[in-house]
Amino acid sequence: VQLVESGGDLVQPGGSLRLSCAASTSGFSIDAMGWYRQAPGKEREFVARRTALGTIVYAESVKGRFTMSRDNAKKTLYLQMNSLKPEDTAVYYCNRYPPISTYWGQGTQVTVSS
Repeated sequence: VQLVESGGDLVQPGGSLRLSCAASTSGFSIDAMGWYRQAPGKEREFVARRTALGTIVYAESVKGRFTMSRDNAKKTLYLQMNSLKPEDTAVYYCNRYPPISTYWGQGTQVTVSS
């Protein structure tokens, strides 16, 4: 399975971006998926995930600013990011939750800077 993230960009503080995640393998289920990020010099961290009951759980650092959603027909996952801060700068990834090591893609770079 290859997961492909896209939508990253350079954005000013306070700006917004929407990230997308799609699987290259047809028939891949987008249930039990999550978003993660890795800032320079730091370990990869959890950002958001969809639980088995369909609720979304967010990391405290992004709660109220990020929204995770999906389009079942397109088999695509989204992460809407609003009120971006410089500390949101990172490479963003999608993967199962909990993550499967062989599923990590290239990620998409988000840089928040003026």
